[in-house]
This record gives sequence, structure tokens and C-alpha cells, in this order.
Amino acid sequence: MSNAFSDAALVPYGWDDRWAAEFGPYARQGLVPGRVVRVDRGRCDVVTPEGTVRADTEFVVPRDPMKVVCTGDWAAVDAAGEPRYVRTLLPRRTEVARSTSSKRSDGQVLAANVDHAVIAVSLAAELDLGRVERFVALAWESGAQPVVVLTKADLVDDPAALAHLVADVETSAPGVRVLAVSATTGQGVEVLGAVLAAGTSVLLGQSGAGKSTLANALVGADVQDVRAIRDSDGKGRHTTTTRNLLPLPSGGALIDTPGLRGVGLWDAEGGVSQAFAEIEAYAGDCRFHDCAHETEPGCAVLAAVEDGSLPPRRLDSYRKLLRENAYLAARTDARLRSEMRREWKQRQALGRHMVERKRGPRREL
Repeated sequence: MSNAFSDAALVPYGWDDRWAAEFGPYARQGLVPGRVVRVDRGRCDVVTPEGTVRADTEFVVPRDPMKVVCTGDWAAVDAAGEPRYVRTLLPRRTEVARSTSSKRSDGQVLAANVDHAVIAVSLAAELDLGRVERFVALAWESGAQPVVVLTKADLVDDPAALAHLVADVETSAPGVRVLAVSATTGQGVEVLGAVLAAGTSVLLGQSGAGKSTLANALVGADVQDVRAIRDSDGKGRHTTTTRNLLPLPSGGALIDTPGLRGVGLWDAEGGVSQAFAEIEAYAGDCRFHDCAHETEPGCAVLAAVEDGSLPPRRLDSYRKLLRENAYLAARTDARLRSEMRREWKQRQALGRHMVERKRGPRREL
């Protein structure tokens, strides 16, 4: 049976009074609390008050792929026995999820119960602001606070050029903290560690973004394998093959994840709205409440583009992510598919009407 003293071993992994209260019914059943720090082939490593145990997930195999055991989950585990079993998971406070590449359009949870989503972007390659916006939308949707980390900052010799890159990302991620960091020189690592000291964070990014190197710098030890990247495109092989939760010496815990080749949004309309907060603000002044910001008269968003207040690239990215999110949702919802087809037809009709108005009335021969 767990008690206040033994539960203290879980505090570095994020255990608090709220988790203790939620676990109460399971403690009375003789189960012990634990946090999943790694999942591998149907089994997982779980940190418990007595140490790390290997547990089987046989009893918590759901039909919904979004409910499978994931790194960061809090679990109720057998107090003894071989093998031990995860009996149930506590309700998640947050979850970072993306769409899979499967034809069924399933979702996949990358990490559970995280407070910060750290988006690693390598400065060894050309900055892709569209990809940054995609990751930021995914992070906002999770319920975590996004943080963008521009890794390998030591490769940018000119301080003014580095400041310009940071400013570009800040413009593309309103309300998000952007830090330039070098794990090689230590630049920005201490500041990032202080930001992540409270709660659990997850590292997200492409292969070659320097996530494993950054994780080692934050932990203060070589806990993650690091491999060289290709000079041609700045990409590398997956050095991290599983999601691992690591306690940080400065406080908090960090989940390192394998590099993500594709980042499809999963039911992320709210995240897109937060990632493009300035567009949502402009939209509040549109003449029509259902304005699509395409051809409608009185569109405040288009007016902002015309007067230079809103970069056209931001609006294009916003439209792209909303379309993608709606398409993925429609693949699993017949009613939504029908509504989308009707909406597209209405927009086409409106577009033709606006073209005809510009041309003026036809003159009879």
C-alpha cells in the first residue's frame, strides 16, 4: 500500500495532491501508483514508490488507439507478482496527439500529461515557418504550453542574423516563447531548464533537430544516443526509437520522442485558432460571422492582408491547416463530409457571383 512517505519518490516525476486524490480508490484496492516512463511492445517501464518495474499492459488494451498506454501516463499497477500488470490508467490532463498515416485516419498519442511542448527546430537547415506553425497548433491543441527552441544556435555566427531568425519565429508563433539554444556551447540551456523546471515537458521535432543532444544537455548526462546528421539536408536517422521520460536535475521531467517525419493534425481546430490568434482577432471584425476570408465583401482578414498588417503567408498557412484538419475529421464522419460538400458548393456559387458582379451586367447584342 502506498503512503505519503513512499509516494514522495514520485514527486520528481510530477506526482502531486491531485494525482494522489484521483488514485485514492485504487490504493484501497491494494494497487500502487506509477508513471509510465517507456513503452515497448506491449510492456512498459513504470516508476513506482518502490522503484522502476516492468509491467504488462494486457488489461488496458482498448479498441480506441487514442487510449493505449503512453509515456507520461499515470497508472495503477500491481503491488507484487511476476509479471506485474497495469490495471488502469488515471484520466489524462493533457495529451499530445497527431493523425497517423493509416487509411483509417487514426489518432496517435505521442505523450500524456505534459505541461510544456518543446518544439525543436534546427538552425542547421533553412527555417520552415510553416512547419513551426503546424507544431505550434498541435501543441496548443494538446493543452500544453508551446515553447519553440531554435537548436544549434552556435552555427549562426552573426548575432543580428540570429536575432532576425528568432523574430521571424516569434511572428509566426504569437504568444509562444522562442529561445535560441546551443547544446554544444551551453547557450540558452540554463534558461530553458528554468522554464521547464515546473511540470513535465515533451520534446518534439524532426530527426536531426538535435532533440537527443538537447535532452542530454538538460539532464546533464549522456542518457540519449546521438548520431551525425546528413550535411546535404540537415536530417538524420532516428536516434531515439522510443519515448522516454527523464527527470531533470533542475526540476521537472522531460519526454524525448523519436523524430517526426509527418505531423498531421488530429481534431485540432482549437489549436489552429490559437496558433493564428491574430487572424482570429481580425475575423471578429468581418461583416459576416461565417466569413471564409476568401472573396467575401467586408472581410477584415483580407483587408489586413491588403494594408500589410497580416503577412499573406500567414493566411495561406492558416487556410491550409484548417482544410487539412477538416478533411481528416470528415474521413471518419459521413455527416461532416456531406456538410463540407454543401459548404464548398456554396462558396463556389458565391465566387461565381462575385466574378459576375465585377464584370457587370451582360449587354444584349
